[in-house]
This record gives sequence, C-alpha cells and structure tokens, in this order.
Amino acid sequence: MKIDSFFSNNIKKALKNNPPGEWMPALPEECIRLSSGYPDPVLVPSQQIKEAVAKLIEEEQDLPLHYLGSPRIDLLKQQIQKRLHQRGMKVYERELLITSGACQALDLIARVIIDEESVVAVEAPTYMEALEIFQNYTKQIINIPVDENGLQTSLLEEVLKERTQKGLPLPRILYTIPTAQNPTGTTMDLERRKHLLKLAGEYDFLILEDDAYGELSFGDSPIPLKAIDTEGRVLHVGSLSKVVAPGMRIGWVAGSEEFITAFAWFKKDLDHPFAQASVASYLEEIDFEERLNMLKEIYSKKCDTLIDALQIYFPESVTWYMPSGGYFVWVHIPGLDTSELLVRSLVKGVSFIPGEYFFLKPQDGTEYFRLSFCYESEAEIIEGIKRLGQLLTERLKVNSSLLK
Repeated sequence: MKIDSFFSNNIKKALKNNPPGEWMPALPEECIRLSSGYPDPVLVPSQQIKEAVAKLIEEEQDLPLHYLGSPRIDLLKQQIQKRLHQRGMKVYERELLITSGACQALDLIARVIIDEESVVAVEAPTYMEALEIFQNYTKQIINIPVDENGLQTSLLEEVLKERTQKGLPLPRILYTIPTAQNPTGTTMDLERRKHLLKLAGEYDFLILEDDAYGELSFGDSPIPLKAIDTEGRVLHVGSLSKVVAPGMRIGWVAGSEEFITAFAWFKKDLDHPFAQASVASYLEEIDFEERLNMLKEIYSKKCDTLIDALQIYFPESVTWYMPSGGYFVWVHIPGLDTSELLVRSLVKGVSFIPGEYFFLKPQDGTEYFRLSFCYESEAEIIEGIKRLGQLLTERLKVNSSLLK
C-alpha cells in the first residue's frame, strides 16, 4: 500500500517543507541553553497553579473534567477581555476566541484566510513557526526587512507600489510581531504603526499582529496595533505562554466578529476545558499587573547581563540590536556561518539558534543567530557568552588567516 496516495494534494505539497521544529538543536547534557525561548523555570508559578487547581476541583468536583467544562471557561474569556481593554483594545465577547496557544490561532487564521493563490507578507527575520505554518498553505510569501525600529514600513510601501505597477497580486495579510520582535527583540515605533495601518487601508490587506511579547516591554508599553485600528483590519493574537506557563496552552485571537465566527467554525470543540478553567482559577487569585512588573524587572536585568557579557567577551566585529523587551538578542557575525558555528558551540556546551531558520531564504540568515536570556540564570548566561566569545575569537582568527 502506498501511504502517500491517500494524502490530499495540499498535504503532499506541505510535507515537502522542512519538518516542524527542525531548528531545535539536539542538546548535550549540562548544555547552557541560550537557544530556549522558554520562561525562566523559577518564574513559572507551579505552586500557585497547583493551589488554583486544588481550589477548582474542590469547588466544582468533576465539572471541569467534562466536555463542556467549568463556568470558569467563560471567566477566562472575561479576564482576557478585561486585560485587552486595559491595553486600549475594546473587544466584545463575540470578537474573541480562546485557542490552544498562539500557534493554533496562527494556524486557524492561515486556514481560513490563505490559499495557494494568496500572497503573505512577513518580516525578515521572523518567527520560524509562523513561517512553517504559512508555508503549509501558500508558497507566495514576500519578505519585508526589520531594523532597530521594527518593520520597515517605507520598504513595504515600495513593494506594494511596485507590485501594483506590475500588476502582481498584493498581500492578503501581513504578519508582524510589532513589540519585542522574535528574533530581533526590536519594537516598531508609533509612526511606523500608524503608517502600516494606513497602508493596509490603501492596499486592502489584513494585519496579523502577534503580540506574544507585548506585555514584556522593558520601558513604556507600546500601543498595540489593534488599539489604533479603526477599520477592523487587525487580527490580534496573544498568549499567556510567556507570562504564565507555556504548557497551559492558553492563547487567543481578537478580531471582527465575522472572522472570529469563521475561526471558531474550524476550531470546533478543540478546547482544553481543564487547562482554561485552571488558568482562570489561578488568575482569580493574583494581581496580574504586579506579576507582569516582576517579570519585566527580572527579564530586563537578565537582558542587561547578557548585553554586558557580549560587550566584554565578543569580538569588536560582532554587532547586535538592543532589545526593547521579550526574550531575545539578535546577533550579526560578519564572515561566519552560524550553522557551522553551532556544531562547535555545542561541543563547548552552549546552544543558540542559527539565523537561517528565521528567514524564508535560509542563506539570508547565514551570518546571524539568536540568543535567549530568558531561560538560564545570570551566572549561566555569563558563562555561556564567555565560552561562545572564545569560540568566536578562534573562528574569526582562522578565517582571517585563510584570507591572507
């Protein structure tokens, strides 16, 4: 029996892409993980969640364990609505869909909006799992570069004008991480946010705003695109993965009712009632604003530790963006292939993510890599950068001697 003969044509095409998660390196034991985009284990509120679950079961017995679940599922939606409202986004109950993490939201949006003929615009570099999702639905993806102020909307405008003049299809949707972008850590300034919304209206495309790190800004919190959208063009995707616990799989998408109805149609009943009720129970008992302030203070300090270590241990030719929040630092090493560098780095017990995985064209990321300051302790961050700096110095000397 030929198994692939039973796959649909769309699935056959999607299976030709690189496997999901290929970017994740196999890590040796005791490796210093400067690759992990995970919360600091110390900051995951395991004890408080345990207490919240105990309270939930005590009060509701078997109810949260059924298909329909607990009344707290509706409470979770209200809690998220309230938080969005506090950030300037007035979202009604029918305009919000709770999802199993942000990735399910991205996939539902892609499934409903994108087909083989659709053009999708993405940042370059961008979140690798979003790229994996979009490539399952279309091959027509265009890149718009990011700099220290986020997505370069002036370049986007040039692309849109050129495609219009040539009679080429325009993007149906643009995917952006405007705040503490993954992988660069940069944030789109307000002028560009307004410009992006203006372009969306002029050229009739949607904006998919991935706000995974939107509440982890180290300075003043930027205004979400959704908060200044007057035409309903922004689909706002958020998550509690970075600020509570990723394993709870709580995400959402906020948008116009017609979009939310369509997403819910295909989501069906693929909920996690127990997880949703547990998180609602947890949120009932905490001061969320206080928790966010604590997280921002700790991650900002860890970011400073990593930047200080880069300045001490990395060669002068290496450059990086200063993160405005989130989890990551984006590093440029002229003349080195970071995928080859990773092989040597793992031998020294330090991991990172090579830049090739953040680009539609892998070769565009050859000289870049992403470092994470979120997961490891400050001492481990310093030791990891020290080892990596020694390796970089060695490799750059070798390259220099070869060029002579």
